[in-house]
Amino acid sequence: MPETAPLMRARTMFDKIWDSHEIIAGCESPSLLYIDRDIIHEGSFHAFAELRRRGLSVRYPQHVFGMADHYVPTHSRDASAAASPEIAHMIHTFDDNLRWAGITNFSLAHPRQGIVHVAGPEMGITLPGQVVVCSDSHTSTHGALGAIAFGIGQSENAHVLATQALWQRRPKTMRITISGKRSPEVSAKDVILSIISRIGSSGATGYAIEYAGTVIDEMSIEERLTICNMSIEAGARCGMVAPDDKTFSYLRALPYSPVGKDWDTAVAYWKTLPTDEGAGFDHEIELDGTQMEPTVTWGTSPEDALPISGRVPDPGSVKDAARRAAMEAAQAYMGLRPGQRLDQIRIDQVFIGSCTNGRIEDLRAVAQVMKGRKAAVPAIVVPGSTAVKRAAEAEGLDRIFKDAGLLWLESGCSMCAAMNGDVVAPGKRCASTSNRNFVGRQGPGSRTHLMSPAMAAAAAVTGKLTDVRTLLEA
Repeated sequence: MPETAPLMRARTMFDKIWDSHEIIAGCESPSLLYIDRDIIHEGSFHAFAELRRRGLSVRYPQHVFGMADHYVPTHSRDASAAASPEIAHMIHTFDDNLRWAGITNFSLAHPRQGIVHVAGPEMGITLPGQVVVCSDSHTSTHGALGAIAFGIGQSENAHVLATQALWQRRPKTMRITISGKRSPEVSAKDVILSIISRIGSSGATGYAIEYAGTVIDEMSIEERLTICNMSIEAGARCGMVAPDDKTFSYLRALPYSPVGKDWDTAVAYWKTLPTDEGAGFDHEIELDGTQMEPTVTWGTSPEDALPISGRVPDPGSVKDAARRAAMEAAQAYMGLRPGQRLDQIRIDQVFIGSCTNGRIEDLRAVAQVMKGRKAAVPAIVVPGSTAVKRAAEAEGLDRIFKDAGLLWLESGCSMCAAMNGDVVAPGKRCASTSNRNFVGRQGPGSRTHLMSPAMAAAAAVTGKLTDVRTLLEA
C-alpha cells in the first residue's frame, strides 16, 4: 500500500502567525521574529538617538508609520500650544526624526492623525496575519484584526527600526470563550471589564489570548478593538480575534489595504488563519455573556470591577491577606467605604475618549444618551483620530455634545495618559472611558472609575455613577 501523507498538526491562529514569522526559531530561548509593522509615536526620540549614535539607519522605512499622540494638545493642532516648551520640542523632534528616516508621518496637521491604535486600524496599516509592534502597551488593540500585536520598549524599538526584526520569547496560549447573547446595553467595555474582574490583572500573564464565542462573533470590529485593547490589563502579551467576513468588509478599500488581485490573494490567505478544529491551548476559560451587566471599577486596578448594581466590596470578607490589603489601600485612595452603592458615588468630571473608546461607534453611544439632555458636571469628548472627528461632525454628533455642555476637542490620548495637560485635579473623581485606573494615572491624586462610553455619558447627565439602562428606558 502507498504511504499516506503525515497528518498536519492542528494549530492555533497564534501559532500559525508566529511560526510564519520566525527567522530563527527558539525552543527554550527567544525566537527572532520578522516584524511587519512598527508604529511609533513621539516618545521614540530615545530609539532615534540610539540609531544616530551607532551610525545606523531605518532598514525599511516603508514599514514604519509615525503619529504623535500621547503628548499632543487637544485644544489646538499647533505643537506650540503643547503643555510645556519641553513637550513642544519633543513633538518637533519627532517630526525631524521622521523626515531624517524617510518615515511616513501623520503629523498634527495631517487629516489622518490620531491615536496610533485608532488611526492605524482605520487606515489598514494593520492587516490579518501580521506581527505588529509599537512602543506602547496597548498595541494589543491591533490583534482584533487577526494579528499578533504587542508593545515594546525603546531599546527594542531601535532594534526593529534598524533590522525589521526582534528577539521575542514565545508566550503560552489562552482561549477565552464568551458564549450566549449579551444584552443590547452591555458594551464591549463591559465585557472586557467583566473578564478582567474574573481572571484578575495578572490572570493572563505570559499568555497570548484568543477571544472566541458567540459574543465575540457578533461584535463589530470596533468592539473587538476595545476587547483586545485591554488584554494588557489582564497581564496578557497580546489579544487576538480570528479574521472573518466582518474583518474583510472593514478592511476593504482602506488606504493601506491590498487592492485588485492582491486583495483576493490576501483574503484567501487570511481565511487560513483561524484556529484549526482540535487545536490545543495551554489554558481555556469560558464565560456566559448573558450574565454580564454594565460594569464600573471601584478601585485602583481594572480587576476592581463590578456590575453597576453592586456595592463596594468588604475587604474583610477576603481570605487572601495580600488581596485584602490591596483592597483596603484602594478604597482609602478612592475615598470609598465597604457596602457603598456604586450607583450612588458622586463624580466631579467625565472623560470620553482614548484608544479604548475613542471610535465613531463609541461617540454614537454617547450621543444616544446625551441627546436632549444636559451634563451636570464638566465633561470632555476627545475623538480617537481626526478621521473620527470629521465623521462625528458629519453626523452632527458634535452638536449634540456641545448642546449638552460637553467640550469637543481634537484627537489625542488626552486625559487617559494625562501627559498633555488634560488632567484630573487631586482628590477629584472622574468617570472615564480609558483603560487604566491606577493611582495617579489621570493626574496626581486623581480618582478614576472606568466604564463604557454610554455609562460615562450617563454619569455626565446625573453627576454620579449611573446605570445607563435607566436613562435609555426613560
